[in-house]
Amino acid sequence: MHTLRARLTLLYVLVTGGMFLLFGAAVYGLVGILLMRQVDRTLIQTGATLVTEIELRGTGHRKGMVPSDVVLTAGVVVQVWDREGNLVMVSGATDRRSPLSGRGFSVARPTLLTEHDGRQVWRVLAEPIFFTDRRAGTLEVGMALTPVEQARQAVLLALAIVTVLAMLLAAGVVFFSVRLALEPLAHATALADQITRADDLSRRIPVPRGAGDEVWTLVQAFNATLARLEALFQAQRRFVADVGHELRTPLTVIKGNAQWMRRIGRLDAEALDSIEEETDRLGRLVEDLLLLARAEAGKLPLRQEPVLLDAVLADVLREMQVVARQKGITLEVKADRPVQVRGDPDRLKQVLINLVGNAVKYTPKGGKVALMLGEENGRAVCRVSDTGPGIPPEDLPHVFERFYRADKARSRGHGFGLGLSIAYWIVKHHGGWIEVASKVGEGTTFTVYLPGAEKEPAGVADEP
Repeated sequence: MHTLRARLTLLYVLVTGGMFLLFGAAVYGLVGILLMRQVDRTLIQTGATLVTEIELRGTGHRKGMVPSDVVLTAGVVVQVWDREGNLVMVSGATDRRSPLSGRGFSVARPTLLTEHDGRQVWRVLAEPIFFTDRRAGTLEVGMALTPVEQARQAVLLALAIVTVLAMLLAAGVVFFSVRLALEPLAHATALADQITRADDLSRRIPVPRGAGDEVWTLVQAFNATLARLEALFQAQRRFVADVGHELRTPLTVIKGNAQWMRRIGRLDAEALDSIEEETDRLGRLVEDLLLLARAEAGKLPLRQEPVLLDAVLADVLREMQVVARQKGITLEVKADRPVQVRGDPDRLKQVLINLVGNAVKYTPKGGKVALMLGEENGRAVCRVSDTGPGIPPEDLPHVFERFYRADKARSRGHGFGLGLSIAYWIVKHHGGWIEVASKVGEGTTFTVYLPGAEKEPAGVADEP
């Protein structure tokens, strides 16, 4: 009973057997009741006929108590007793001289009794006989219940045979039906096992022919799991490759400057500045990687407190104003009114710094970066727009992926492609989301949506 097929077969057999047992018990009881009612009806009709005839012929003498032309149903026994307890008449297929029921002499009205004589069970109708309002004797009409018991036993045997045959038939039908029903599942399991052994996550399980909704749903869920695992493994491989690529350049620069100073035999200020710059880059990379690792492990706590986004935006503007002036970029801010949300002010500030920093970095000299803060449908909305070169359409779906940067962006600046991924994670864990819209040559707009202060954050979301 370790297989689903065997368990289902056993379950259906037990259910079938239980149903037939209940049905058999009902039939057995009903047959017994109907047979007993038939016996009682026969006894009552025979007793009524005999008493009427006896009383009509009665003269107060014993001979007057003997009815003539008595026609009895097969199996019916009649005894007539006088007032002194003497047997006046016995009729039927018996020579019994003892009363069918000793309790019958004391009854005052027609009474049905059940008696055991040691060999068989009798159903007896005892009825008093009156002549001129005076009790003259007792009539007992009886029938042995042996035929009734035999009929009930025959019904019980037939029901038992039918139940066993039905259970065997159900076992056979269910066994083969379940086998056919589970065949698509067995086929899907075999394919899944092949995929596992081949370590090829790019394969998918086709939906078997004749598969029901349950098997179809299972196959679709398994294929979705394979697709997710494939994406995760590809992301892991890309992550390792990108980390290696990002580490190679600063390490090469540091090593090259160290070798240069060793060859010239003195410290070189320019080489030391380059080493310091690359070391800072490595530090930022490690810090961002640790931040993402803590976030994915659920160990990056986010405070939940009222936050005025216009105050956070003012801090970001003060910090980024210096960089914008150095590049000759204009920063514009538009805030209609104070906007309050619930969250971690430091992390929200980090989001805005990343977005504004990217906008300043990729906007050419003389360009403009605009910041807008407002509310839409009860949500806080913050937009960061620039007049930079824009992002190609093929790159837009990937801008929030780790280490992803378009080729044009790679040739400019010194980022690692982690800022937007971190910003995406922070906003999502505040119950909001980020959208990006861009046209090549016209600029890019990042829009952040956050729940208002009266709404609770959505909680933990998927990894960035």
